[in-house]
Amino acid sequence: MFSNKPSDLASSCSFLQYSAVDSNPLSVYIMHPFWNSVVKVMPRWLAPNLITFTGFMFLVFNFLMLAFYDYHFDASAEGHTHVPSWVWVAAGLFNFLAYTLDGVDGKQARRTNSSTPLGELFDHGLDSWACVFFVATVYSIFGRGESGVGVVTLYYILWVVLFSFILSHWEKYNTGILFLPWGYDISQVTISIIYIVTAVVGVETWYEPIWWNFHYRDLFTFMILGEASRNNSLKHSSIYEAFLPFLSPVLLFLLSTVWVIFSPSDILQQQPRVFYLMVGTAFANLTCKLIVCQMSNTRCQPLSWLLVPMATVVLLAVTGLVTNETLLIYAWTAIVILTHVHYGVSVVILPFTQQKPPVLIMLNTGDYMAMW
Repeated sequence: MFSNKPSDLASSCSFLQYSAVDSNPLSVYIMHPFWNSVVKVMPRWLAPNLITFTGFMFLVFNFLMLAFYDYHFDASAEGHTHVPSWVWVAAGLFNFLAYTLDGVDGKQARRTNSSTPLGELFDHGLDSWACVFFVATVYSIFGRGESGVGVVTLYYILWVVLFSFILSHWEKYNTGILFLPWGYDISQVTISIIYIVTAVVGVETWYEPIWWNFHYRDLFTFMILGEASRNNSLKHSSIYEAFLPFLSPVLLFLLSTVWVIFSPSDILQQQPRVFYLMVGTAFANLTCKLIVCQMSNTRCQPLSWLLVPMATVVLLAVTGLVTNETLLIYAWTAIVILTHVHYGVSVVILPFTQQKPPVLIMLNTGDYMAMW
């Protein structure tokens, strides 16, 4: 039976097996040896969850920094004031630091014998929210000008990234094993380098085509999509039960897309950054609930209550009952963020911190485990 009570959540995770497969050569042969060296210089008193949170905040800071210099994603277009070079250098360093900390938090937990279900939940939960910050920040390199990527195209790219992320956790919900996609490691390293290169050569370099009509923006599109996971045998005998976790994310996609298509003021063109943030945060909230179910071996909730008020908001927007769509998207985004933070604190963090730490059994079913 599905249960979302804090006390039930903590007790149901009291004996948790975690298994993951990471077969990416870049991760296995280069990044893991590097992370093993990094974790050795970290003090043992440094909490793994603090490492996780610090890495996440680097991505949030990147998002806010680019929002200051390129709020509407047009700074990289011709005829506009470009983002200062030092910002790209900082973005590259912060992105790589975030990626590195995401790789060493689990190693620090094993090193200090402090692995807990909270660590896994905290790590994956923040990763789900980080998707939107990562994609929106990278978007500023190319922007929305003639040489860039349209905001509608980026909207659908964001959704591909989000669904690729939840696909891995859907697989774990059905198979008990988390398959780590190859695209994550490759994209993180590549984007960190591109930030630095942009600081050196300038955004004007990306205006020119690579070959004939194939531009760098097209390469960016292919790169950011990453790689989807593979199929495995399902532990749920019912097809309905197996695909139940996709119901709410699909409804979220449909609702947000209806708003994009039928918006009287073309809200995505007017406020792309806020709209992406709203979608990414709402999706992270749904993903966290799936992760909780997969960890506690409970039935996934068929419909998230967050979609009910969102349906009302979309209805008010597309029918013109609320004429100021900008105010509406800002207000709704603030509500979604506060709701997600509240869920993380009251349903995820407090139940674990108020009880005896559960046992976390870690199974290495691949070349190496990247997370914990």
